[in-house]
Amino acid sequence: MLASADEPVDTSIQLLAEFGERLRKARLRRRLTATKVAKSAGVTRVTLRRAENGDAAVSMGTYLRVMAILDLSADIALLARDDRSGRLIQDEALQKRRKGSTVPRRIYLKKYPQLRQIAWSLDPNAELGPTEAFQLYERNWRHVDQAGMTAEERQLVAKLTQTIGKGVLLV
Repeated sequence: MLASADEPVDTSIQLLAEFGERLRKARLRRRLTATKVAKSAGVTRVTLRRAENGDAAVSMGTYLRVMAILDLSADIALLARDDRSGRLIQDEALQKRRKGSTVPRRIYLKKYPQLRQIAWSLDPNAELGPTEAFQLYERNWRHVDQAGMTAEERQLVAKLTQTIGKGVLLV
């Protein structure tokens, strides 16, 4: 979800401040001086201090170079790696494109006896999203009594497999 223009920038300011503090602590844990890290990163001590304070004017490149000096480069690969919102939008578009295989946006446990059985810890009146329902079927398929499935539930599993599972139910 995109941040709105009227959403306070306090969140980003706070995140940068916390990130800067983590960088400072990482430098101190390694017993590195600000002068040494700044020189190795190719910045001034003032710029390093601004980075450690979470200054938004410090370039991303500076933050990345400081992380590299502190041997935190692997953490860079984690930034925005799991794009859940983007994947949900993409999955919804994929579901719409497949004619005849539209999956309900909300799946009610009470309508599907085997799903209700494998989701025993949830409220029987609970609603699930298609991805969550598909994952429950995949993880717990060994507990599903296929003979006890209604025609409607078989059809649901087929649609979930076709759309969410891209044609494969990993069981």
